[in-house]
Amino acid sequence: MLMGMVLFIVKRKSKCPFSFLNCQMRSYISDAGLKTIRNIGVLAHIDAGKTTTTERMLYYSGRIKRMGEVHKGTTVTDFMEQERNRGITISSAYVSFQWNNHLFNLVDTPGHIDFTAEVEQTLNVIDSAVLVLDGSEGVEVQTVTVWKQANDKKLPVLVYANKMDHPDSDISLCEKSLKEKLGVIPLVLHIPLKEKSMFRGLVDLVSVKKIIWSDKEISVSDLNDKDEYYTSVLEKRNNLIDQLSSLDNDLADIILQTGCFESVSEKELLLSIRKVTISKKGVPVVCGSSYKNIGIETLLDAVIQFLPSPLEFSGCKIQNSFKNDIIGKSFKVMHDKQRGPLVFFRMFSGNLKKGQKVYNLHKEKADKALSLYKVFADEINEVSSVYCGNFVAVSGLKTVQSGDIICSSATAAKKLNSLSSENKDEFEKLLQGSLVPNPVFFCSVEPPSQFYQLALDKALLELSREDPSLRVTLNNETGQTILGGMGELHLEIIKDRLRTDYKIDVDMGPLQIVYKEKPLSSVKENHHFHSLIGYRFSCYFAQPNHEQKGS
Repeated sequence: MLMGMVLFIVKRKSKCPFSFLNCQMRSYISDAGLKTIRNIGVLAHIDAGKTTTTERMLYYSGRIKRMGEVHKGTTVTDFMEQERNRGITISSAYVSFQWNNHLFNLVDTPGHIDFTAEVEQTLNVIDSAVLVLDGSEGVEVQTVTVWKQANDKKLPVLVYANKMDHPDSDISLCEKSLKEKLGVIPLVLHIPLKEKSMFRGLVDLVSVKKIIWSDKEISVSDLNDKDEYYTSVLEKRNNLIDQLSSLDNDLADIILQTGCFESVSEKELLLSIRKVTISKKGVPVVCGSSYKNIGIETLLDAVIQFLPSPLEFSGCKIQNSFKNDIIGKSFKVMHDKQRGPLVFFRMFSGNLKKGQKVYNLHKEKADKALSLYKVFADEINEVSSVYCGNFVAVSGLKTVQSGDIICSSATAAKKLNSLSSENKDEFEKLLQGSLVPNPVFFCSVEPPSQFYQLALDKALLELSREDPSLRVTLNNETGQTILGGMGELHLEIIKDRLRTDYKIDVDMGPLQIVYKEKPLSSVKENHHFHSLIGYRFSCYFAQPNHEQKGS
């Protein structure tokens, strides 16, 4: 994975961001070759360091000039007021940057279970995922959840064991928990190095190089027999090759021909790891400490080396079948005060242009993309077109919701339906819907006065379009507006957004329960009326309504 001389030292944050691969930066080109694109999502349990890792990627790639911190509320991807106040990711955020001649389209996802629907939407449009672990905890509860979501989408995954600077961090713990809790074959590629209990760097098992980070420099040197852990590293490398040979027949043939593990070259090992990762037979594991700025460069290199391009995973068949026809899938809606609703798309085919008419496959209606925007977290810049394999935000679409597919025309939509029925596996990722879980927490919502009722109805309509897991219903019997969400925190965020974004200070409270009684069995009652004028007789008969429509 690492290439270089016996010893070299590289300054960090130079004009050309450092990479252990061939280091050469180029300016962003909208139609970058699909082979050099990596569309990835960052997944994790809450507080594993996912947003900090994303922030460091942006900084060391040269995309931002200053690193933000989660605890200070200054990170790029946590731009909502609620995120910065609470120190958690609430909504998925999209960013892009360059690293070693490759374009990274990255989506930072929430780690809290209340916002798992955001993760589900994101997984429909990415090609692979980086799963961040807390190195001192290993696989946690929400790690299992996001892994299952990624696994259902058949996404290749790279594991990043973060927080290796913690005293309790242990790469062996991470490896064991990955095996036991996720049922995967972890391919550990890094051995953390500690000096006097301080995490300083790592040994790369593929290249057998030692990498040490300091504040402004990275030193890389070949490991030799004078190093105290040399024998242990060679043993672990041989174990890695043994693991790979059982998963990759081509590597097994090389070993059989040469007769020993030591003859396997670095290039052959890299190709084998890539093949095993993309085929989902194994999961590579790298390590670092994002907060301490250690291991970010090697993580970025690992994404390039081991995770697939759009052509290798989700775009080849679609690209070949449709060529210039537009095929795009929406995964997020965001309301902008000046531009109105912005719908985020991943383009699977074609070149979408400003003002172009499109066809909504799910709604079977025509629509128009008024303006196109390149988005970087909350920074929005208008563009004239966007190419296949990239992400874009579109304004002016009236019919599109999260998860919808747009095509060039109704004819292209019919072609897509026809091809998908013939080749289900090839088009499964594109047409696969999002599983939006049913709400588990409910409350009533009321405006401060009737004057705000229409504004509240409009605000809730916008919020439910942004967040499919938010359910808004009207109880006709009590007259209450009912909110259903994924948990108490979820609805607290909705209340806070109504206050900050829409200036409506709502009251949330318990649901009113309508009590009803009905007979359990049939009954008949006769009653006689006596009066001075005449005589009357009445008969009453009641029975249960077994259709549960009332009594």
